Amino acid sequence: MQIKQLYTGCLAEAAYYIESNGEVAIIDPIRDTEAYIQMANETGATIKYIFETHFHADFVSGHVDLAKTTGATIVYGSEAKPSFDFHGAQDGEVFILGNIKIKALHTPGHTLESTTYLLLDEEGKEHAIFTGDTLFIGDVGRPDLAVKSDLSQTDLAGLLYDSLRNKIMTLPDEVIVYPAHGAGSACGKNMSKERFDTLGNQKKFNYALRENMSREEFIVELTTGLSAPPQYFPKNVALNQRGYDSLAEVIERGTKALSVEDFLTKMQEPNTLVLDTRKPGDFAEAHIPGALFIGIDGGFAPWVGTVIEDIKTNILIVCDKGRQEEVVTRLARVGYDYACGYLDGGMEAWLDAKNQTSRVSEVEPDDLATNYAHWVDKTVDVRKPGEYADSHILDVPSKPLDFIHENKSEYSADKKYYLHCAGGYRSMIAASVLKQNGVDDVVNVKGGFSALKNTGLPLVNGEMAEV
Repeated sequence: MQIKQLYTGCLAEAAYYIESNGEVAIIDPIRDTEAYIQMANETGATIKYIFETHFHADFVSGHVDLAKTTGATIVYGSEAKPSFDFHGAQDGEVFILGNIKIKALHTPGHTLESTTYLLLDEEGKEHAIFTGDTLFIGDVGRPDLAVKSDLSQTDLAGLLYDSLRNKIMTLPDEVIVYPAHGAGSACGKNMSKERFDTLGNQKKFNYALRENMSREEFIVELTTGLSAPPQYFPKNVALNQRGYDSLAEVIERGTKALSVEDFLTKMQEPNTLVLDTRKPGDFAEAHIPGALFIGIDGGFAPWVGTVIEDIKTNILIVCDKGRQEEVVTRLARVGYDYACGYLDGGMEAWLDAKNQTSRVSEVEPDDLATNYAHWVDKTVDVRKPGEYADSHILDVPSKPLDFIHENKSEYSADKKYYLHCAGGYRSMIAASVLKQNGVDDVVNVKGGFSALKNTGLPLVNGEMAEV
């Protein structure tokens, strides 16, 4: 028996490859499934099952494509009602995989169909649980992401309490917990950077598994402080329920090389967006007017899903040479399937054609500190609320990038703004969104708060520094 965790950092998502005696199960695969197929081919094994813990909200799963390619059976919990062929696992149902068994445990709470899979080894010993978003390391799944449910988040939180106490915490302490996500995912509030742990350790250190914690206490603690989920979450759930175009088709249409002339023509078509995926500094220096910046080397997919409101937007790509397929693939991971080509030759070709460009001014953190008294009323912190609460610059307001479409009306087109995040990536995204909406005089602070906190600026809720 072998268990391999395949972690996708951009999504903070863990899929699992389990093999025993020539048979393979994949748990919660991402959309680009070739890695799983290659792993099975290397040992001559057959992918028999695709186990889904629930309808994922934060990414499009690879279950449909993988089943078509391999003939494997898609397995969901019995409450799931997708639009494609699948096996609805009853609570306690056991699946044979080579010399081991996998037992489905219905664990509603994060969603109604949420299911945990318990792996029984060759001796029948309870070895590991694959918990999806039911139980994370240091956290549990949020109860407000179920789509089209008649139950409130309070109702679901209560169900999650029961699932944890009655189905999971009764298992032996040495059982290994393999969750679907780690730190950085929006599917929980405060999950650990650790990617697996023993159940016994989680009983000691996970707040949600505290001994003598009442159902009422659990519900209050779980539902307090939940920020609104990204707008693309329900759209991904819908894709995971009904299916989607094959990734091969999406890549084929998204990686068409477009001349500058063809690119310009397509820019005029309805519901079309230019997405610039280069480095923040390159975008700042010169970009196509009206382009949105989301760099491929940052938290690309989640920010695409947060900032691009229409999942069916026709996306024209500006990228570094040779990275167009990577961009299209990572767009597809969160359901943005309508990339329609990339700029052949990149920005160099655009510049050679003498087309108009735009830029974003940047400022060194020491310069902002020197001019603090004059610039503080123009400076904006676009980090997440929790980051701002931990420490921020005195008198600088919080306007998180997560909610930029809700708060963009708070910016004035005739005013200058200095934007900062933690390191300069998110603030460049914010700058590009504001420029799209007529707020042109935006300045990105290089190095973000990581650099600003060392300049002597006065900080709130951190170490107080002298101006």
